[in-house]
Amino acid sequence: MAVGDKNQGLLSPFRVLDLTDELGFLCGKILGDLGADVIKIERPGGDPARRFGPFYKDQRDPEKSLYWFGFNNNKRGVTLDLEKKEGQDLFAKLAAKADFVIESFTPGWLDKFNIGYGALSKNNPKLVWTSITPFGQTGPYAKFSASDIEIMALAGCMSLTGDPDRPPLRVTFPQSYSWTGSYAAVGALTAHYHQQLTGEGQQVDVSAQATLLWAFSHAHVFWDLNRHMEKRAGSFMTGRSITGAKMRVFWPCKDGYLNFIIYGGEAGRRTNQALVEWMDSKGVAPDFLKQKDWKTFDIAKVTQEEIDRMEAPIAEFFKGVTKAEFFKEVVKREMLGYPVASVKEIFEDPQHAAREFWRELEHPELGVKITYPGPFARFTNGACDLWRRAPLIGEHNEEVYCGELGLSKSELGRLRREKII
Repeated sequence: MAVGDKNQGLLSPFRVLDLTDELGFLCGKILGDLGADVIKIERPGGDPARRFGPFYKDQRDPEKSLYWFGFNNNKRGVTLDLEKKEGQDLFAKLAAKADFVIESFTPGWLDKFNIGYGALSKNNPKLVWTSITPFGQTGPYAKFSASDIEIMALAGCMSLTGDPDRPPLRVTFPQSYSWTGSYAAVGALTAHYHQQLTGEGQQVDVSAQATLLWAFSHAHVFWDLNRHMEKRAGSFMTGRSITGAKMRVFWPCKDGYLNFIIYGGEAGRRTNQALVEWMDSKGVAPDFLKQKDWKTFDIAKVTQEEIDRMEAPIAEFFKGVTKAEFFKEVVKREMLGYPVASVKEIFEDPQHAAREFWRELEHPELGVKITYPGPFARFTNGACDLWRRAPLIGEHNEEVYCGELGLSKSELGRLRREKII
């Protein structure tokens, strides 16, 4: 399928208006990947996120932000000042024909201009409106702003990240935005499915803090189940044993780090047995590990002394293993575990090459092709693909305002001069 050909996209009949900041960029991109016509609406002069680095060839330019390229491809782009009456009127006209609106303004901000969900859904009752904020549309924190570090902290994620004798940490890249954007897309698509069945639109309320609950897996139910408050333990994890034993999660290897845990349960027992068999094939499995009955091994009752004894020879074994060797054996022996990959290693992963995951996309304004992550999924009855590069500032103003709303070029010029677009 040619880049730019949206005829076979799963959502190709549908229009999305994207009013989001970084909390919602990924939501719009996912809908665009699925073939929807996503129009990114920026303030005149461009979105502030265009100033986020890194930049193409380190040239600090709002039209060369790789961050912008990565999260806003598969979108067209227009500029519009929503604080001016003519801007509000133009947005209302666009919304009357849209299927989705996604926005990340403070609750009530759009309502004061009479362009919120309550007002615009009267003219377009099928509209699916997704509101993405740090803490949701209601509650005591509803109108609070928050960056990634505050969202990560108030969701509890940072309490479990880092060494116990040092301050808590957040993941270096602002992951809360991606978690939030992906869950917002799921919410929007769920509401869209309901709309397709009933004809009824609705507002989807997405709280970044709430979506991040899933980022730290089952840790938030430790108190409910065990009356135990999980705490960060660096390269180890606790809470699996009633004895308080901690197990190593990350292990140094020959060329970096591996993830492996001495697990419980049936899958864990099979993994533990498979590792011992691998060690034994190399002549380094101690007798006590080879003689261990993994079928009766109970992770809930294991002591720290027992864990330390098992982990010592495993640690020595892993020091002589490369990440590639480890992953090959994990797949071959059906073990739980994975190498801690660098960005370069992810890019060179043979699985991605086999699936033709990486795609080249033309950037005519730069005179080059840039390699991008490709579609996040494949479907038998429709396409999910990389359709177009991210828009330049106001690139599709004429196409949308004149070609679709019927403005004349002279009107468009006046709107530019008055900084309405």
